[in-house]
Amino acid sequence: FMTAVTKEIMSLYRVDGIFSNRWDGSGLCYCEHCVKNFRAASGLALPRPGDHESESYFQYTVWRQKRLFELWRLWDAEIKKINPGAAFIANAGGGALSDLDMKTIGELAPTLFADRQARRGLMPPWMNGKNGKEYRATMGRKAIGGIFSMGVEEPYRWKDSVQGAEEIRLWVADGIAHDLRPWFTKFNAKVIDHRWTKVIEDIYGWHHANERYLRNEQSLARVALVYSQQTATFYGGGQARAKVEDHALGFYQALIEARVPFDMVHDQLLGQVSQYKTLILPNIAALSNAQCEQLRAFVRNGGSLIATHETSLYDEWGKRRADFGLADLFGASYAGRVDRDVHNSYLNIERENGAYHPLVRGLEDATRIINGLNWVHTKPAGAAGPRPLTLVPSYPDLPMEQVWARVPHTDTPGAYVRQHGAGRVVYFPFDLDRTFWEVLSPDHGRLLRNALAWVHAEEQPLQVTGAGVLDVSLWSQKNSVTAHLVNLTNPMLMKGPVREVIPSPPQTVHLRVPAGRKIKQVSLLVSRRKPTTRIQGQSVTIELPSIGLHEVIAVDC
Repeated sequence: FMTAVTKEIMSLYRVDGIFSNRWDGSGLCYCEHCVKNFRAASGLALPRPGDHESESYFQYTVWRQKRLFELWRLWDAEIKKINPGAAFIANAGGGALSDLDMKTIGELAPTLFADRQARRGLMPPWMNGKNGKEYRATMGRKAIGGIFSMGVEEPYRWKDSVQGAEEIRLWVADGIAHDLRPWFTKFNAKVIDHRWTKVIEDIYGWHHANERYLRNEQSLARVALVYSQQTATFYGGGQARAKVEDHALGFYQALIEARVPFDMVHDQLLGQVSQYKTLILPNIAALSNAQCEQLRAFVRNGGSLIATHETSLYDEWGKRRADFGLADLFGASYAGRVDRDVHNSYLNIERENGAYHPLVRGLEDATRIINGLNWVHTKPAGAAGPRPLTLVPSYPDLPMEQVWARVPHTDTPGAYVRQHGAGRVVYFPFDLDRTFWEVLSPDHGRLLRNALAWVHAEEQPLQVTGAGVLDVSLWSQKNSVTAHLVNLTNPMLMKGPVREVIPSPPQTVHLRVPAGRKIKQVSLLVSRRKPTTRIQGQSVTIELPSIGLHEVIAVDC
């Protein structure tokens, strides 16, 4: 029926394309057709609601994707028979928790739109930029859009009154910083609350005026955070948000605080990561043998890895291996047990040969820091390396007279830190990144940042020094390089909406343009101030007295 509707629309109205919302159903369907078709494909009955562990669920996940992509290809083909230049564009895609394979979507979709119209709950404003990075990971150089609206997002969906102006500006600015083209949507053709119209006019006026600096051809980031839909589906199942996504969010927050430009990489494209020096694997538990080999090749070629918790302990179908698929890179083997919900456990800061490892820089006077909540029992594999962190096992936290460590010191590594050929690897056998997202301990954030600094071992192409929280990115265009600095320094960072823009303290920005380019001019696209600059060869240093909500440094070269 929908095929006939699609053909009728194309024939009568000659539209350029059909963007289809809610085209993929509303969860498990038990109509006679789904029951019959699934049994014919798998020989099984449909899984029951909430069943995320059975063979039926795994088979259903594969069958559902196959069926939806069949429909996508069918409708796109019928559209093109009527108008070869038009396309079917599904409202689909996103990160690890998305239902449909982003690699396939990237191959099918001529463009894609991130339908995250505003933030809600405890969502930070950088989530809009995260959407852009996830889409860019599989869409190549195709245009991607970020849908935003002036109303409040789900579940309440108040669409006829507005969020605050600065909240809208911040959400859109972070999307633009990570290559989303703004796509404003208005529910209901009547303008009842007029306060949003000037905001939208300003956003599009600025975007149009600076369009040539926003036609990004390549990210210049040298760090990438891997995301894995197969890990979320076949390992995470019904707990995917806590077991998979929260790890990624924790590392993402640490990278924001470190002001490191970074991309995201889909785990089905690990063979196409030569532009990066470092890959981060935040509990990417489910990896195939082929994917593990791609990561080995990356390290053999001089790349570096950071991995956490159960990374590579499961195959691509979520079946536990006898040992890590990447045990040789980690220098660690699985010792047969994972402790969950660990309470009152710690990590000792160790000194070897009178010196502290760079992994614990800034923690030298701590002696002991809190552990994560989930711990993989491991044993060293191969030659012993440095042990900058060691485990203090869990002990009672009540009653108070019982709060003392039964085993105050062990030689159990809390991190495996090693040079592996031309690359470097750090493996944390606990959920450091997920725990950081939950409790935001500064010590955990420092460990994550130190791990990156040690494995990366090269100067970042963009460095921003100063107080505050900034989300940064670095892009190359045909005749320019642009650095985006989004000022997140705000008490409403972790729960909106933003009430006012609080200008940042002074910032020093140092950026390097690609080899072969000559720096001709530096300008500020938002404040329009004349910047104080120092140019030396391929690098330029810019002094910024302050950043309002967003600044873009444009380097013509």
